Amino acid sequence: MNNQQLYERARQLIPGGTQLLSKRPEMFAPDVWPAYYREAKGCEIVDLDGRRFVDMSTNCVGACLLGYANEHVDRAVQQRVQSGSMCTLNSPDEVELAELLTELHPWADMVRYARAGGEALSIAVRIARAATRRDQIAFCGYHGWSDWYLAANLSGEVLGAHLLSGLDPAGVPRGLEGTVFPFQYGDLDALREIVRNNTPAAIVMEPFRQRYPEPGFLEGVRQLADESGTVLVIDEVSSGWKFHCGGAHMKLGIEPDMAVFAKTISNGYPMSAVIGRSQVMDAAQTSFISSTYWTDGIGPAAAIATIRQMQQIDVPAHLESTGARAMKKWTELGQQYDVPAQAASLPAMSALKFDHPQQLMMHTLFTSRMLDHGYLAGSGFFPTLAHTEQHVDGFIDAAGEVFTEIRDAIVNDDLESRLKTPVRQTGFQRLT
Repeated sequence: MNNQQLYERARQLIPGGTQLLSKRPEMFAPDVWPAYYREAKGCEIVDLDGRRFVDMSTNCVGACLLGYANEHVDRAVQQRVQSGSMCTLNSPDEVELAELLTELHPWADMVRYARAGGEALSIAVRIARAATRRDQIAFCGYHGWSDWYLAANLSGEVLGAHLLSGLDPAGVPRGLEGTVFPFQYGDLDALREIVRNNTPAAIVMEPFRQRYPEPGFLEGVRQLADESGTVLVIDEVSSGWKFHCGGAHMKLGIEPDMAVFAKTISNGYPMSAVIGRSQVMDAAQTSFISSTYWTDGIGPAAAIATIRQMQQIDVPAHLESTGARAMKKWTELGQQYDVPAQAASLPAMSALKFDHPQQLMMHTLFTSRMLDHGYLAGSGFFPTLAHTEQHVDGFIDAAGEVFTEIRDAIVNDDLESRLKTPVRQTGFQRLT
């Protein structure tokens, strides 16, 4: 089967077609986006049909900071696999990784592991509730698929303002309604009101996503948590090690009670970690938190190798310069071709957008045409250590040719007729 045939079969066998919303072809260019890969190395991918692409999209949603199939990390994993990845006993890498994480984060004393970001955040929330003997959660930002988070939408569409729209809380117990309270990033007064009128077990928030905080905001959050006996949980699943070796909260000078890592901690191998202060983390022993595959040896081995390499190489600096180059050239390209191209967010997680009422059509056309030039391109670019200036410049050169068509389509008002595919989706939607 080729890419499209296999994906059509997947839609019949797998509800939603894929395991991750962000990997659905419908989120890029339906019917033409290559759904499956045969090989991935550095920032280059060979799809199931043998076509080679440079990945100038979100690079597995930012999970592989060092690039795909990094030799250093893969070597550590291969050694662990050859020695046995699972058995009745525990991998000593668990302890080595815990020592490494607590050394990097002097405020933290203890560590628990899982294998994905969403489940690690559920662990953090469970521990916070156990430690405080409270139920309610105040949150800001995106924190995954779990019941505790989706419960915010039991009272109506709330989570769309945090990242994803259309998240129907079907299957989430109605009894969780009123247990979670959202606030917008930077709105300290809103959080203060939540804390005043409720008794949250935790404040769960990303250190930032699209912008750095205003002076005093994070400090105010920390103070509110201290005054109310609330556990401050920093979600580093997306920000991770992109901005600082050890996490964005270290760059910002804030010390939480717990921090959650996944994705970038192990460069593509399933691994996540919850680190925290002993007086909070020790509450994990009062609640049942246990799973067989949290003890596999591959995840910790990959995480140790990834972190060791990031200690030797200034990965955040490379991501900053590479992402900034792409954002600058994207904006210049729009000016050159009179196309409303807009670069937003931060260089390590940049958004490359079109500021136009028909921007979804523009993105669909852009993505489909860039495939013909050998580039995977969406509405964002998350650089990796494997990306070079040459990759960025080649991407921009190819984009210039596509921008010519987009400009003509704007002038002639015929964007829709140029599409040979349905318009890309945004947010969460049923496929059938």
